[in-house]
Amino acid sequence: MSLTRKILYGMGLGIIVGLIFNLALPGVFETVNSYLFVPLGKIFVNLIKMLVVPIVIVSLILGTAGISDPKKLGRIGGKTISFFLITTAIALVLAIGMALLVQPGSGSFQLDGASFEAAEAPPVIETLLNIIPANPLGAMVEGSMLQVIAFSIIIGFGIARVGEKASGLIKLVEQANEVLMYIVQAIMKFAPYGAFGLIATAIGSQGLEAIAAMGKYMFVVLFVLLLHLVITYGSAVSLLGKLNPIKFIKEFSPAMIVAFSTSSSAATLPISMKTLQNNLKVSKSVSGFVQPLGATINMDGTAIMQGVATIFIAQVYGAELGLGQLLTVILTATLASIGTAGVPGVGLIMLSMVLTSVGLPVEAIALVLGVDRLLDMCRTAVNITGDAACAVYVARSEGETLGEGEMEENITA
Repeated sequence: MSLTRKILYGMGLGIIVGLIFNLALPGVFETVNSYLFVPLGKIFVNLIKMLVVPIVIVSLILGTAGISDPKKLGRIGGKTISFFLITTAIALVLAIGMALLVQPGSGSFQLDGASFEAAEAPPVIETLLNIIPANPLGAMVEGSMLQVIAFSIIIGFGIARVGEKASGLIKLVEQANEVLMYIVQAIMKFAPYGAFGLIATAIGSQGLEAIAAMGKYMFVVLFVLLLHLVITYGSAVSLLGKLNPIKFIKEFSPAMIVAFSTSSSAATLPISMKTLQNNLKVSKSVSGFVQPLGATINMDGTAIMQGVATIFIAQVYGAELGLGQLLTVILTATLASIGTAGVPGVGLIMLSMVLTSVGLPVEAIALVLGVDRLLDMCRTAVNITGDAACAVYVARSEGETLGEGEMEENITA
Protein backbone atom coordinates (compact mmCIF):
# COMPACT_ATOMS: atom_id res chain seq x y z
CA MET A 1 0.00 0.00 0.00
CA SER A 2 1.37 3.42 -0.93
CA LEU A 3 2.06 5.89 1.86
CA THR A 4 -0.34 8.36 0.25
CA ARG A 5 -3.17 5.87 0.71
CA LYS A 6 -2.07 5.16 4.28
CA ILE A 7 -2.25 8.91 5.04
CA LEU A 8 -5.74 9.06 3.60
CA TYR A 9 -6.78 6.10 5.74
CA GLY A 10 -5.26 7.78 8.79
CA MET A 11 -7.22 10.96 8.07
CA GLY A 12 -10.44 8.99 7.54
CA LEU A 13 -9.97 7.07 10.78
CA GLY A 14 -9.23 10.33 12.56
CA ILE A 15 -12.53 11.81 11.35
CA ILE A 16 -14.47 8.74 12.54
CA VAL A 17 -12.75 8.57 15.94
CA GLY A 18 -13.09 12.34 16.43
CA LEU A 19 -16.82 12.21 15.73
CA ILE A 20 -17.28 9.25 18.11
CA PHE A 21 -15.59 11.12 20.95
CA ASN A 22 -17.42 14.35 20.18
CA LEU A 23 -20.87 12.77 20.04
CA ALA A 24 -20.70 9.78 22.40
CA LEU A 25 -17.71 10.24 24.71
CA PRO A 26 -17.23 13.99 25.26
CA GLY A 27 -16.29 13.46 28.90
CA VAL A 28 -13.16 11.45 28.13
CA PHE A 29 -12.12 13.31 24.97
CA GLU A 30 -9.82 15.76 26.75
CA THR A 31 -7.89 12.96 28.44
CA VAL A 32 -7.49 10.83 25.30
CA ASN A 33 -6.73 13.94 23.26
CA SER A 34 -3.99 15.08 25.67
CA TYR A 35 -2.28 11.70 25.93
CA LEU A 36 -2.79 10.26 22.43
CA PHE A 37 -4.08 12.51 19.65
CA VAL A 38 -2.10 15.65 20.48
CA PRO A 39 1.24 13.82 21.00
CA LEU A 40 0.85 11.95 17.68
CA GLY A 41 0.14 15.15 15.79
CA LYS A 42 2.75 17.23 17.57
CA ILE A 43 5.54 14.70 17.07
CA PHE A 44 4.85 14.58 13.33
CA VAL A 45 4.59 18.36 12.90
CA ASN A 46 7.70 19.01 15.00
CA LEU A 47 9.72 16.45 13.06
CA ILE A 48 8.93 18.26 9.82
CA LYS A 49 9.28 21.76 11.28
CA MET A 50 12.72 20.73 12.54
CA LEU A 51 13.87 20.62 8.90
CA VAL A 52 12.16 23.77 7.59
CA VAL A 53 14.94 26.31 8.24
CA PRO A 54 17.78 23.99 7.02
CA ILE A 55 15.83 23.07 3.88
CA VAL A 56 14.93 26.70 3.09
CA ILE A 57 18.58 27.71 3.45
CA VAL A 58 19.95 24.81 1.39
CA SER A 59 17.24 25.02 -1.30
CA LEU A 60 17.52 28.77 -1.78
CA ILE A 61 21.32 28.69 -1.88
CA LEU A 62 21.21 25.95 -4.53
CA GLY A 63 18.37 27.65 -6.39
CA THR A 64 20.04 31.06 -6.44
CA ALA A 65 23.48 29.65 -7.23
CA GLY A 66 21.94 27.64 -10.08
CA ILE A 67 20.61 30.89 -11.57
CA SER A 68 24.06 32.38 -12.06
CA ASP A 69 22.88 35.20 -14.34
CA PRO A 70 21.76 38.20 -12.21
CA LYS A 71 19.32 39.25 -14.92
CA LYS A 72 17.71 35.80 -14.89
CA LEU A 73 17.52 35.87 -11.10
CA GLY A 74 15.78 39.24 -11.19
CA ARG A 75 13.46 38.04 -13.93
CA ILE A 76 12.43 34.92 -12.00
CA GLY A 77 11.96 36.94 -8.80
CA GLY A 78 9.77 39.45 -10.64
CA LYS A 79 7.63 36.71 -12.19
CA THR A 80 7.22 34.96 -8.83
CA ILE A 81 6.16 37.99 -6.80
CA SER A 82 3.87 39.26 -9.59
CA PHE A 83 2.16 35.87 -9.79
CA PHE A 84 1.60 35.78 -6.03
CA LEU A 85 0.19 39.33 -5.85
CA ILE A 86 -2.13 38.86 -8.84
CA THR A 87 -3.52 35.51 -7.67
CA THR A 88 -4.06 36.91 -4.16
CA ALA A 89 -6.07 39.80 -5.61
CA ILE A 90 -8.12 37.35 -7.72
CA ALA A 91 -8.74 35.20 -4.63
CA LEU A 92 -10.07 38.21 -2.73
CA VAL A 93 -12.35 39.27 -5.57
CA LEU A 94 -13.81 35.77 -5.78
CA ALA A 95 -14.26 35.61 -1.99
CA ILE A 96 -15.96 39.00 -1.69
CA GLY A 97 -18.19 38.39 -4.70
CA MET A 98 -19.37 35.00 -3.45
CA ALA A 99 -19.92 36.27 0.09
CA LEU A 100 -22.04 39.16 -1.21
CA LEU A 101 -24.04 36.71 -3.32
CA VAL A 102 -24.66 34.03 -0.66
CA GLN A 103 -24.78 36.38 2.39
CA PRO A 104 -23.48 33.93 5.06
CA GLY A 105 -24.00 36.50 7.83
CA SER A 106 -27.69 37.08 7.18
CA GLY A 107 -28.85 34.75 9.98
CA SER A 108 -29.08 35.35 13.73
CA PHE A 109 -25.77 35.17 15.60
CA GLN A 110 -24.95 35.55 19.29
CA LEU A 111 -22.67 38.56 19.69
CA ASP A 112 -22.57 38.77 23.49
CA GLY A 113 -19.23 37.89 24.95
CA ALA A 114 -17.49 37.80 21.58
CA SER A 115 -13.93 38.80 22.31
CA PHE A 116 -10.62 38.53 20.53
CA GLU A 117 -7.33 40.17 21.40
CA ALA A 118 -5.47 40.90 18.19
CA ALA A 119 -1.71 40.77 18.18
CA GLU A 120 -0.15 43.91 16.83
CA ALA A 121 0.98 43.60 13.23
CA PRO A 122 4.19 45.42 12.29
CA PRO A 123 3.94 48.18 9.67
CA VAL A 124 4.64 47.00 6.12
CA ILE A 125 7.62 49.35 5.79
CA GLU A 126 9.14 47.96 9.02
CA THR A 127 8.81 44.41 7.72
CA LEU A 128 10.46 45.37 4.43
CA LEU A 129 13.33 47.15 6.20
CA ASN A 130 13.88 44.15 8.49
CA ILE A 131 14.21 41.68 5.60
CA ILE A 132 18.00 42.04 5.74
CA PRO A 133 19.07 40.30 8.98
CA ALA A 134 21.57 42.01 11.27
CA ASN A 135 22.18 38.57 12.81
CA PRO A 136 21.56 35.67 10.37
CA LEU A 137 22.02 33.04 13.09
CA GLY A 138 19.49 34.85 15.29
CA ALA A 139 17.02 34.88 12.38
CA MET A 140 17.45 31.12 11.98
CA VAL A 141 16.93 30.48 15.69
CA GLU A 142 13.82 32.70 15.83
CA GLY A 143 12.41 31.31 12.58
CA SER A 144 12.21 34.75 10.91
CA MET A 145 11.64 33.29 7.47
CA LEU A 146 11.88 36.48 5.40
CA GLN A 147 15.29 37.17 6.92
CA VAL A 148 16.39 33.56 6.41
CA ILE A 149 15.27 33.77 2.78
CA ALA A 150 17.13 37.05 2.20
CA PHE A 151 20.33 35.68 3.76
CA SER A 152 20.16 32.45 1.73
CA ILE A 153 19.58 34.32 -1.55
CA ILE A 154 22.55 36.62 -0.83
CA ILE A 155 24.82 33.63 -0.09
CA GLY A 156 23.62 31.83 -3.22
CA PHE A 157 24.21 34.93 -5.32
CA GLY A 158 27.74 35.23 -3.90
CA ILE A 159 28.48 31.59 -4.73
CA ALA A 160 27.21 32.10 -8.28
CA ARG A 161 29.43 35.14 -8.83
CA VAL A 162 32.56 33.52 -7.33
CA GLY A 163 32.07 30.54 -9.64
CA GLU A 164 34.65 27.74 -9.67
CA LYS A 165 36.36 28.96 -6.50
CA ALA A 166 33.23 28.04 -4.53
CA SER A 167 32.83 24.58 -6.08
CA GLY A 168 33.69 22.88 -2.78
CA LEU A 169 31.06 24.90 -0.93
CA ILE A 170 28.34 24.20 -3.49
CA LYS A 171 29.24 20.49 -3.33
CA LEU A 172 28.79 20.60 0.45
CA VAL A 173 25.38 22.28 0.12
CA GLU A 174 24.30 19.67 -2.47
CA GLN A 175 25.33 16.87 -0.09
CA ALA A 176 23.41 18.56 2.74
CA ASN A 177 20.37 18.69 0.47
CA GLU A 178 20.60 14.94 -0.20
CA VAL A 179 20.81 14.21 3.53
CA LEU A 180 17.80 16.44 4.29
CA MET A 181 15.71 14.82 1.55
CA TYR A 182 16.51 11.37 2.95
CA ILE A 183 15.41 12.50 6.42
CA VAL A 184 12.17 13.84 4.93
CA GLN A 185 11.45 10.43 3.40
CA ALA A 186 12.13 8.75 6.75
CA ILE A 187 9.85 11.17 8.64
CA MET A 188 7.05 10.57 6.15
CA LYS A 189 6.80 6.98 7.42
CA PHE A 190 5.17 8.50 10.51
CA ALA A 191 2.76 10.64 8.47
CA PRO A 192 -0.34 8.34 8.71
CA TYR A 193 -0.18 8.38 12.51
CA GLY A 194 0.42 12.12 12.63
CA ALA A 195 -2.49 12.73 10.25
CA PHE A 196 -4.74 10.56 12.44
CA GLY A 197 -3.84 12.51 15.58
CA LEU A 198 -4.22 15.94 13.95
CA ILE A 199 -7.60 15.18 12.37
CA ALA A 200 -8.97 13.45 15.50
CA THR A 201 -8.06 16.51 17.57
CA ALA A 202 -9.64 18.93 15.10
CA ILE A 203 -12.89 16.98 14.67
CA GLY A 204 -13.23 15.92 18.30
CA SER A 205 -12.82 19.45 19.64
CA GLN A 206 -15.30 21.07 17.24
CA GLY A 207 -18.89 20.55 18.36
CA LEU A 208 -21.32 19.70 15.57
CA GLU A 209 -23.61 22.46 16.80
CA ALA A 210 -20.91 25.07 16.29
CA ILE A 211 -20.10 23.70 12.85
CA ALA A 212 -23.78 23.64 11.86
CA ALA A 213 -24.31 27.23 13.06
CA MET A 214 -21.42 28.39 10.89
CA GLY A 215 -22.35 26.08 8.02
CA LYS A 216 -23.11 28.83 5.51
CA TYR A 217 -19.86 30.66 6.26
CA MET A 218 -17.88 27.42 5.95
CA PHE A 219 -19.62 26.55 2.68
CA VAL A 220 -18.71 29.90 1.11
CA VAL A 221 -15.06 29.66 2.18
CA LEU A 222 -14.71 26.05 0.98
CA PHE A 223 -16.51 26.77 -2.30
CA VAL A 224 -14.29 29.76 -3.09
CA LEU A 225 -11.18 27.74 -2.21
CA LEU A 226 -12.28 25.08 -4.69
CA LEU A 227 -13.17 27.73 -7.27
CA HIS A 228 -9.77 29.38 -6.93
CA LEU A 229 -8.00 26.03 -7.13
CA VAL A 230 -9.84 24.97 -10.28
CA ILE A 231 -10.17 28.28 -12.15
CA THR A 232 -7.17 30.40 -11.13
CA TYR A 233 -4.53 27.73 -10.61
CA GLY A 234 -6.00 25.45 -13.27
CA SER A 235 -5.81 28.26 -15.83
CA ALA A 236 -2.28 29.21 -14.76
CA VAL A 237 -1.03 25.63 -15.05
CA SER A 238 -2.83 25.07 -18.36
CA LEU A 239 -2.22 28.39 -20.13
CA LEU A 240 1.09 29.48 -18.63
CA GLY A 241 2.61 26.15 -17.61
CA LYS A 242 1.31 24.17 -20.60
CA LEU A 243 0.38 21.23 -18.37
CA ASN A 244 -2.86 19.31 -17.89
CA PRO A 245 -4.35 20.70 -14.64
CA ILE A 246 -5.84 17.33 -13.68
CA LYS A 247 -2.47 15.64 -14.06
CA PHE A 248 -0.87 18.48 -12.11
CA ILE A 249 -3.26 17.99 -9.16
CA LYS A 250 -2.84 14.21 -9.30
CA GLU A 251 0.95 14.40 -9.25
CA PHE A 252 1.03 17.08 -6.55
CA SER A 253 -1.67 15.51 -4.34
CA PRO A 254 0.75 13.87 -1.82
CA ALA A 255 1.93 17.31 -0.72
CA MET A 256 -1.64 18.64 -0.59
CA ILE A 257 -2.63 15.79 1.75
CA VAL A 258 0.24 16.58 4.12
CA ALA A 259 -0.64 20.30 4.01
CA PHE A 260 -4.24 19.46 4.90
CA SER A 261 -3.08 17.41 7.89
CA THR A 262 -0.52 19.86 9.27
CA SER A 263 -2.24 23.19 8.42
CA SER A 264 1.23 24.65 7.87
CA SER A 265 2.74 25.72 4.55
CA ALA A 266 6.18 25.92 6.14
CA ALA A 267 5.94 22.45 7.68
CA THR A 268 4.83 21.02 4.33
CA LEU A 269 7.63 22.71 2.39
CA PRO A 270 10.06 19.74 2.35
CA ILE A 271 7.33 17.45 0.98
CA SER A 272 5.95 19.93 -1.55
CA MET A 273 9.41 20.66 -2.99
CA LYS A 274 10.31 16.99 -3.32
CA THR A 275 6.93 16.19 -4.87
CA LEU A 276 7.18 18.96 -7.46
CA GLN A 277 10.76 18.16 -8.40
CA ASN A 278 10.28 14.39 -8.69
CA ASN A 279 6.74 14.15 -10.05
CA LEU A 280 6.62 17.17 -12.37
CA LYS A 281 10.34 17.54 -13.08
CA VAL A 282 10.56 21.20 -12.10
CA SER A 283 14.24 22.02 -11.71
CA LYS A 284 15.74 22.34 -8.26
CA SER A 285 16.86 25.89 -9.03
CA VAL A 286 13.32 27.11 -9.79
CA SER A 287 11.59 24.98 -7.14
CA GLY A 288 14.21 25.89 -4.54
CA PHE A 289 13.67 29.59 -5.21
CA VAL A 290 9.90 29.84 -5.77
CA GLN A 291 8.44 27.44 -3.19
CA PRO A 292 10.28 28.65 -0.05
CA LEU A 293 9.39 32.22 -1.03
CA GLY A 294 5.77 31.21 -1.62
CA ALA A 295 5.53 29.40 1.72
CA THR A 296 6.36 32.72 3.36
CA ILE A 297 4.46 35.34 1.34
CA ASN A 298 1.83 33.54 -0.78
CA MET A 299 -1.42 33.22 1.18
CA ASP A 300 -4.27 32.94 -1.31
CA GLY A 301 -6.23 30.56 0.90
CA THR A 302 -5.87 32.90 3.86
CA ALA A 303 -6.89 35.85 1.67
CA ILE A 304 -10.07 33.99 0.73
CA MET A 305 -10.88 33.46 4.40
CA GLN A 306 -10.29 37.16 5.05
CA GLY A 307 -12.54 38.27 2.20
CA VAL A 308 -15.42 35.99 3.21
CA ALA A 309 -14.96 36.70 6.94
CA THR A 310 -14.98 40.47 6.40
CA ILE A 311 -18.26 40.38 4.47
CA PHE A 312 -19.69 37.85 6.94
CA ILE A 313 -18.87 40.06 9.93
CA ALA A 314 -20.21 43.15 8.17
CA GLN A 315 -23.51 41.33 7.48
CA VAL A 316 -23.75 40.07 11.09
CA TYR A 317 -23.38 43.64 12.37
CA GLY A 318 -25.64 45.06 9.66
CA ALA A 319 -22.86 47.22 8.20
CA GLU A 320 -22.92 48.17 4.53
CA LEU A 321 -19.54 48.19 2.80
CA GLY A 322 -19.30 50.52 -0.18
CA LEU A 323 -17.17 50.03 -3.29
CA GLY A 324 -14.32 52.07 -1.79
CA GLN A 325 -14.27 49.92 1.33
CA LEU A 326 -14.34 46.70 -0.71
CA LEU A 327 -11.37 47.95 -2.73
CA THR A 328 -9.65 48.79 0.58
CA VAL A 329 -10.20 45.19 1.72
CA ILE A 330 -8.62 43.85 -1.48
CA LEU A 331 -5.65 46.21 -1.32
CA THR A 332 -5.01 45.78 2.42
CA ALA A 333 -5.23 41.98 2.37
CA THR A 334 -3.05 41.70 -0.76
CA LEU A 335 -0.28 43.86 0.71
CA ALA A 336 -0.66 42.25 4.13
CA SER A 337 0.10 38.85 2.59
CA ILE A 338 3.69 40.07 2.33
CA GLY A 339 3.73 42.68 5.08
CA THR A 340 2.92 40.31 7.96
CA ALA A 341 4.80 37.27 6.70
CA GLY A 342 6.49 35.28 9.46
CA VAL A 343 4.33 36.69 12.28
CA PRO A 344 2.73 34.01 14.52
CA GLY A 345 -1.03 33.72 13.98
CA VAL A 346 -0.61 35.51 10.69
CA GLY A 347 -4.10 34.71 9.35
CA LEU A 348 -5.92 36.28 12.28
CA ILE A 349 -3.51 39.22 12.45
CA MET A 350 -4.13 39.90 8.76
CA LEU A 351 -7.89 39.65 9.31
CA SER A 352 -7.72 42.12 12.21
CA MET A 353 -5.82 44.54 9.94
CA VAL A 354 -8.47 44.21 7.24
CA LEU A 355 -11.36 44.69 9.68
CA THR A 356 -9.71 47.77 11.16
CA SER A 357 -9.16 49.26 7.69
CA VAL A 358 -12.93 49.29 7.03
CA GLY A 359 -14.09 50.14 10.54
CA LEU A 360 -15.42 46.75 11.64
CA PRO A 361 -14.92 45.50 15.23
CA VAL A 362 -11.89 43.26 15.64
CA GLU A 363 -13.68 41.42 18.47
CA ALA A 364 -15.99 39.87 15.86
CA ILE A 365 -13.15 37.53 14.84
CA ALA A 366 -14.33 35.40 17.78
CA LEU A 367 -17.35 34.45 15.63
CA VAL A 368 -15.19 32.58 13.12
CA LEU A 369 -12.60 31.15 15.52
CA GLY A 370 -14.70 28.07 16.28
CA VAL A 371 -14.43 26.60 12.79
CA ASP A 372 -11.15 28.22 11.75
CA ARG A 373 -9.05 25.14 12.54
CA LEU A 374 -10.97 23.02 10.04
CA LEU A 375 -10.89 25.71 7.36
CA ASP A 376 -7.18 26.27 7.99
CA MET A 377 -6.50 22.73 6.77
CA CYS A 378 -8.19 23.41 3.45
CA ARG A 379 -6.68 26.83 2.82
CA THR A 380 -3.17 25.55 3.59
CA ALA A 381 -3.58 22.91 0.87
CA VAL A 382 -4.64 25.68 -1.53
CA ASN A 383 -1.70 27.89 -0.50
CA ILE A 384 0.97 25.31 -1.31
CA THR A 385 -0.77 24.41 -4.58
CA GLY A 386 -0.47 28.06 -5.57
CA ASP A 387 3.26 27.92 -4.84
CA ALA A 388 3.57 24.84 -7.04
CA ALA A 389 1.51 26.40 -9.85
CA CYS A 390 3.78 29.44 -9.78
CA ALA A 391 6.87 27.23 -9.94
CA VAL A 392 5.42 25.38 -12.95
CA TYR A 393 4.70 28.68 -14.72
CA VAL A 394 8.16 30.09 -13.97
CA ALA A 395 9.90 26.87 -15.03
CA ARG A 396 7.98 26.75 -18.32
CA SER A 397 8.61 30.44 -19.02
CA GLU A 398 12.33 29.81 -18.54
CA GLY A 399 12.27 27.07 -21.17
CA GLU A 400 12.23 23.99 -18.96
CA THR A 401 10.66 20.79 -20.21
CA LEU A 402 8.12 19.63 -17.66
CA GLY A 403 6.19 16.42 -17.39
CA GLU A 404 5.12 13.58 -15.22
CA GLY A 405 7.88 11.88 -13.32
CA GLU A 406 7.70 9.06 -10.86
CA MET A 407 4.30 8.13 -9.49
CA GLU A 408 3.34 9.67 -6.17
CA GLU A 409 3.84 6.33 -4.40
CA ASN A 410 7.57 6.75 -5.02
CA ILE A 411 7.57 10.22 -3.47
CA THR A 412 6.26 8.98 -0.17
CA ALA A 413 7.55 5.41 -0.28
